[in-house]
Amino acid sequence: MKLYNSAMPAPNPRRVRIFAAEKRIDLPLEEVALAKREHKSDAFREKNSLGQTPVLELDDGTIISESVSICRYLEELHPENPLFGRNALERAQVDMWLRRVEFVLMGPVGNFWRHAHPYTAKVVKQFPEFGESNREATAAAMRWFDREIEGRDFILGGYFSAADIMALCVVDFAKFAGLDMPEETPHLHAWHKRVSSRPSAAA
Repeated sequence: MKLYNSAMPAPNPRRVRIFAAEKRIDLPLEEVALAKREHKSDAFREKNSLGQTPVLELDDGTIISESVSICRYLEELHPENPLFGRNALERAQVDMWLRRVEFVLMGPVGNFWRHAHPYTAKVVKQFPEFGESNREATAAAMRWFDREIEGRDFILGGYFSAADIMALCVVDFAKFAGLDMPEETPHLHAWHKRVSSRPSAAA
C-alpha cells in the first residue's frame, strides 16, 4: 500500500498524512509534483482520471482517491484511536463538520485560489472579480467558525477528530493563498494553535 502524495501546501494529501500520523500508520509516499503538472500526466490519470492527489494504491493495485475516503479506509483497517467518532452521535457530528468545513470554509478558499491567485492564473481561466469576492466570504466563514467553537478545545469539544484535521489543512492552505485568520477570531486562533502543536501536524 502506498500514497501518491503532493507536498505542502496541497491540503488534501496533507489530510491523509496527518490522519495516518495520528493513527501511527507507516504509509509509504510516492511524490507527485503539482508544480510540474505530474498529476495531469497520462500515467497518473490512469490511477485517477480527475488528475488529483492524493491516491491510495493497495497492494493488489486497487485505487482509492478522495482524501476523506482514504481516511475512512485507513480507519477501518486501524480502528484503534478512532478519528471518525467513538459512537453513533460522534460519527454523525464528524460527518456534519466535514461537510461544513468543506463547503462553508474550503469553498470560498478554493474559489479565491482558483480565480484570484497568480499561481493558478498560469493554468486556468480566471474571473478575478469573482475570486476577490471570496476574500470576504472566507473571512465571514472563519468568523462563523470562531463562534461555533467557542469554549471547545476541538471542534467536537474534548475529542480530536478527522474534522479538526480537515479544518487545520484548510486554514493553513488559506494562509498560504493569502487569506489569514481575521484578528477578531480569538477562539479560531486558540484552536489553531492547539491543533498545530500536535506532532501529527508536521506530517
